[in-house]
Amino acid sequence: MMSEPAGSAHIFIAAVEPSADSNGAALMRELWAQRPDLKISGCGGEALEKAGLKSLFSIDAFSVMGFTDVARVIPSAFKRAREIAEYCRDQKVDIAVFVDGWAFSRIAAIRIRKLSPQTKIIKYSAPQIWASRPQRIDFVREHFDLVLALLPFEPPLFEARGVKTIFVGNPNYEAVAKSSPDPDFRARYDLQGRKLLALLPGSRKGEVNRLMPVFSAVAEELCRKDGMITVIVPIAAAVDALVREKMAAWSFPHLALAAEEKFSALHNADAALTASGTAATELLLCDVPMVVAYKVDALTAFWARRVMITDYITILNIAEDREIIPEFVQERAKVENISPILADLLENGEAARKQCEAFHRYRAQLGLDGVSAASRAAKAVLSIL
Repeated sequence: MMSEPAGSAHIFIAAVEPSADSNGAALMRELWAQRPDLKISGCGGEALEKAGLKSLFSIDAFSVMGFTDVARVIPSAFKRAREIAEYCRDQKVDIAVFVDGWAFSRIAAIRIRKLSPQTKIIKYSAPQIWASRPQRIDFVREHFDLVLALLPFEPPLFEARGVKTIFVGNPNYEAVAKSSPDPDFRARYDLQGRKLLALLPGSRKGEVNRLMPVFSAVAEELCRKDGMITVIVPIAAAVDALVREKMAAWSFPHLALAAEEKFSALHNADAALTASGTAATELLLCDVPMVVAYKVDALTAFWARRVMITDYITILNIAEDREIIPEFVQERAKVENISPILADLLENGEAARKQCEAFHRYRAQLGLDGVSAASRAAKAVLSIL
């Protein structure tokens, strides 16, 4: 980790999920760019460590999704949260920034308030109160000094309830928005004239294990019916070995791609089947019409159906309050539901055109022009020193 002069302000960054790690790394680089004297410590994954952070502990155990998966790591979460709070107290941390990871952030914020009350606490990526459990805003108001929102419609929701909130945008979206189509991609893999179907089964092991059977079955059926289709799979680094293992039995035309080729693959895809989350917005920014499918374990599904206050799981659909991107969740995530829609999208017909028109409308709201999201986030963090 970079050395800092004695007496410099001390900021702690916690990013315990893969999707949060890259945002945390972008924030750290911008903080040092704006204040080279800062002392920055924290916990994170590969991206943060490459940016110069020596993680307080490994975050591997926290890469989970769903009620039962989260429940299994709760004992470790309590232990690590106390370690962070004690560290903030002993090392006189001025600001603790929690990137994403609502469940862990909540546990840690309580302990920091108790053990290190002088530490300001920032939530980077607001809890999705527009999707479920709107009462969480009461906890945010009590335990966080500032919220950095990734989505443009979030600040009014929080400000109306007395929570200081700043829209900063999402660095993950900026990366794909600034990427450009790779004109050599198809030639490099001998894919000229092929219809490319991208599969994005998630970045967590639980997501991959639940979704890959459906995704592979859909791909197999489409390839059987149309011999011009090749399936391309840009694989998240955290699940690379697992996804390749599951792809080993595929007999239809396919191509596994490392994470660094993701944007090249997406820009060249004709349609996609994806898990919900960041990948859906990345596809949107690459103008790739898509279908979203998602599955969680039965207990999580039971719980979610009782707390969800929106009919949709995709950000664009929520923002527009209508289903622009077809969604198939739990028992509806079946081959017979998904395949006909993807087949239609691959023909680049009216359905694909309507999706892309909505993509362009939403893109204009994401703050992707001008100052970077990480720069805005760093400025907001420093404003409360």
